[in-house]
Amino acid sequence: MDIKTIGEMQRGVNINMAKSKMEEIPQNAEVSKKLPCEKPLLKQLEIMEEYTKVHKETLNLPKEIREIRCLNVLYPTLFREIQEEDKFIGRIDFLPIGFGCVTSVGGVGHYCVFSKLREFQKQFEDENLKKRIDDLYDYWLEHDVKTLYCKDIVNDSTVGAFIDCKYPLIATVRISGMMLDYPKLLNLGIGGLRKLINGHLEKDKDNNFYNASLKALDLFVDSASYLQEMVQRHMGTANDTRKKELEVIYESLEKIKNDKPETFHEALQLFLLYALLTGVINYGRLDDYLGPYLKHDLDNNIITENMAYGYLKTLWTMIENRRTTVNGRIIVGGTGRKNPEAADVFLRLAMKVSADCKYVEPQFTLRLNKDTPEDIFDSALDSLGKGVTYPTLYNDEVNIPAVMHSMNVDEKTAEQYVPFGCGEFVIQGQSTGTPNTCINLLKLLTMALNEGIDPFDNIKKSGSVDIKPVSEFKSYDEFYAKYLELLDYYFDLSVEAQMHSYKVMNREVSFLFTSILMDDCISNGKALLDGGVRYLGGTNETYGNINTSDSLYAIKHLVFEEKKYTLDELQKASAANFEGYEKIRKDLIDCDKYGNDLETADSVAVDFYEYVANGIRDRGLKFGMDYYLIVISNNQVNTEWGRQTAASLDGRLKGMYMNPANNPQGGADKSGPTATLNSLVKFNPKYHGGSVQNIKFSPTMFNEDRDKIKSLFKTYFRKGGCQLMVTVVDKGVLEDAKIHPELYPNLIVRVSGFSAIFVNLESDVQDELLSRVLYQ
Repeated sequence: MDIKTIGEMQRGVNINMAKSKMEEIPQNAEVSKKLPCEKPLLKQLEIMEEYTKVHKETLNLPKEIREIRCLNVLYPTLFREIQEEDKFIGRIDFLPIGFGCVTSVGGVGHYCVFSKLREFQKQFEDENLKKRIDDLYDYWLEHDVKTLYCKDIVNDSTVGAFIDCKYPLIATVRISGMMLDYPKLLNLGIGGLRKLINGHLEKDKDNNFYNASLKALDLFVDSASYLQEMVQRHMGTANDTRKKELEVIYESLEKIKNDKPETFHEALQLFLLYALLTGVINYGRLDDYLGPYLKHDLDNNIITENMAYGYLKTLWTMIENRRTTVNGRIIVGGTGRKNPEAADVFLRLAMKVSADCKYVEPQFTLRLNKDTPEDIFDSALDSLGKGVTYPTLYNDEVNIPAVMHSMNVDEKTAEQYVPFGCGEFVIQGQSTGTPNTCINLLKLLTMALNEGIDPFDNIKKSGSVDIKPVSEFKSYDEFYAKYLELLDYYFDLSVEAQMHSYKVMNREVSFLFTSILMDDCISNGKALLDGGVRYLGGTNETYGNINTSDSLYAIKHLVFEEKKYTLDELQKASAANFEGYEKIRKDLIDCDKYGNDLETADSVAVDFYEYVANGIRDRGLKFGMDYYLIVISNNQVNTEWGRQTAASLDGRLKGMYMNPANNPQGGADKSGPTATLNSLVKFNPKYHGGSVQNIKFSPTMFNEDRDKIKSLFKTYFRKGGCQLMVTVVDKGVLEDAKIHPELYPNLIVRVSGFSAIFVNLESDVQDELLSRVLYQ
């Protein structure tokens, strides 16, 4: 999309961002503390300097060549040492400067995380070394992919950088949620991929993508050799038992340099090493593509079940150690698996590993359908009952038809949907659906009530939309129409920002390792965002959905139906944060609320949801994407954005957290779990690209009334429920953990699209979790 158009719509693009601003822009929602880099500080600096030197020297070369030369600086150097308990090899460091796909591990494309570079600099006392780091900082201000994007998009009022919550719309660049075609990798092996690319190269010898992709495969082989040397070093001090384990690792690395894997261990090693070099942090349907190797090895006594358990525990631990907060998705079960019997062997073992490890990552996800064996469903409930928060549950009977409609794909394609991150859907190996835009629907409503001015900071943020004083609106429909006009303006900004993120990334990088395993990059001879990917999609994370619909219902009911107050009176009360207007706030809180199976509030919520979902989807199609869908998640941004959102007409106070995802505002659902789930199923899933339904039970109710819980869940899924994320915890425990965090270092809760250690969360995020109704 023409950047001039974006500039005109936003009225005032800020081209010159100050250095301090780059340090202030939050990079990512990090809850889990990262493991420190193993490399000495000076070595880290030397790597970043060499990377910068190579990037600078290759500025005038094709982006594909620049990318592979830069990658050769990082790998295999950044691999971490193998740990004593590791059954295969695959740990990696990342630095404040480097190459990546996502902000959760480093950054995007050729990146510099400026705040982390400053933190790194503080560890030095030598002024000459500090000056060298300043030089790096200055260079990357002009070349960091995210900075280049922000210079185009971010302005003073309408669009901010992720996650700058003073704006109604935030945007970023990233390739989140890539689920690669690992079956292709395993079926062909590195040698088979090389042969496939060479076949295309013979017909297109000057294709930079093909030539660079072959060099990427060379880098994979170099990395395997480097890791073999590491394994040999460790053999020198290993006991006999450990030496045998290391010999297996060494042999697997040798095998996967060229040949396709034959054993479960080889398949695991190939999959993980490729994923690490790619920079992806979600892993797809592991049971489908690793299950046959596991079953073969078990059936032929190549490994024991205890050995297989150890392999998976290593994988779980390695994923946890990456500390990506909202990612690490492993999906099992469901429709569309090629070998369900073998896949279920993996699934059952993975269920046990997940329950035993009790990690916050990987995000272990179970897809359910009418053919799911009863023991698997029971095992899932047993795991949840232990307070693990996994597996998260997805309903194929609803989601597959929904994906067919929302993404406009056939049933076979839709069967390969996979959730990632906070609940967004992509098609494994075929689509990108990264959420590079997020919108605060509630902040926009508070602006509509204040002539386009954000009452939180008194800045006009309505762009070209003129909004009259609330006293001049004569009907609910008139006010609602003006609010929707403001939404339409922001929907336009949103799709432009999403499209421009692809434009900037594609101009700078090819994501070579990712592109090799995504249809149809090799056959098209083009990188992921250069016309290679089969389905170019995207998602827009929406926040404050239910606060907004509850506020709209309160306006409709109290002002235009009962005529108890004027809209002007309600606006003044919220502007005062309800101080001196306690009676009005009580009446707002006492209004019917979504989540209680009440047609009054729920019908407004459904109408609003469909307007937003269709508005975003239509714009994506209009602007050339195969799909652009809302995803209803919150990943604690509901709390972070709430901090900078004014009081709202559902009775919520200024600065208070907003509702989590698709769920009611904490405490608003007062009619029990059945009523809450009945409200949830009223949203037609065919309009969105993923949503989150959280529900919380006491251990007593969940475990002692298991038959009722099981019936409740199955009824919910049968009536159209698409997903459930379950936390089983005692409320008293959560309250005590907030007071005495040192006593609860391992207490896991489901925040929304991710799980976390409760005591690691910020205080108001903890408050939001405590506010959610606990069924007991």
